[in-house]
Amino acid sequence: MIVLGLETTCDETAAAVVERDDDGRGRILSNVVFSQIDEHAAFGGVVPEIAARAHVEILDGLIAQAMRESGRHFAELDGVAAAAGPGLIGGLIVGLTTAKAIALVHETPLIAVNHLEAHALTARLTNDLPFPYCLFLASGGHTQIVAVLGVGDYVRLGTTRDDAIGEAFDKTAKTLGLDYPGGPAVERVARQGDPERFALPRPMVGRPDADFSLSGLKTAVRLEAERQAPLSDQDVADLCASFQAAVADMVRDRLRAGLKLFRERFGQPMALVAAGGVASNQVIRALLNTSALDGGTVLVLPRPELCTDNGAMIAWAGAERLAYGLTDTLDAAPRPRWPLDSVRKPTEPGARPGFGSGSGAGFGLADDPVLA
Repeated sequence: MIVLGLETTCDETAAAVVERDDDGRGRILSNVVFSQIDEHAAFGGVVPEIAARAHVEILDGLIAQAMRESGRHFAELDGVAAAAGPGLIGGLIVGLTTAKAIALVHETPLIAVNHLEAHALTARLTNDLPFPYCLFLASGGHTQIVAVLGVGDYVRLGTTRDDAIGEAFDKTAKTLGLDYPGGPAVERVARQGDPERFALPRPMVGRPDADFSLSGLKTAVRLEAERQAPLSDQDVADLCASFQAAVADMVRDRLRAGLKLFRERFGQPMALVAAGGVASNQVIRALLNTSALDGGTVLVLPRPELCTDNGAMIAWAGAERLAYGLTDTLDAAPRPRWPLDSVRKPTEPGARPGFGSGSGAGFGLADDPVLA
């Protein structure tokens, strides 16, 4: 089956076309991403209204480009998928409404995709990975350790109690006067710093649960910066290096706890999978392999451009759900908050295992009482 996917949850506008074979193997036919970094840089973070307007202005052109690069026509689509949440409501409305229009005009099934599920399933697109596996999702808005047991079947083993890791990187960068986006800026400056100069806390380390906490570490950086003011370039570099080292120690410990919980509840995972922008950090990437080996499994790490927000992951999640007949009606609503462990499973009412490909099959499902 062939699925068009749209991603507009935050500050990337993306469209992609993905093909899923009958045996479950995937292939990316096109994957176009437009980053809004320049539009938000002056504000030091994402401005929701600016993001929504940018999605409106660019999405139609990206869809046309993605279809053109894929070599396919709208009539050949078996489904159109859009990220319906979680995310910024303005962007969600733009992407989901556009997908509904395409589905209506071309009589193609609509799939309202959970953005986090798309991250969770990307490793099956890139590596044909079987279930079950353990996902470490770390981005600007989310930090979770999740047991991925099947399509629509997720158990959250750990989450952040306050800030996400990516958010902590961004706020640390802003505190230290670095450019936006903060994650790459902190990583770049940290290469010139001493990670042992500042004794920053390692929140949650040693606890039996797999939860994270970043607010205390973020505050510690701010207080240390105030004590050292005015900051020299070396002070900033040392603070970045010390902060990054503290995050790495915490991630290593939290993954140890998360993999232990996974083994106790579900047996040995097929792999440890990482997704989200934080997975592009080279220090974090290096410790992930060690964490996987210590947990008795292997590391599966999709290419950096597929770890961050993109349309291919939305299209693939749509294809995976479409294979079970999990489609949505045209009144599917955007959901700014949508926990991953609440998405609809194939075994729930409305699911039709064995759903085949074919343009228009199952369109609308007006009698389906369950909406994702």
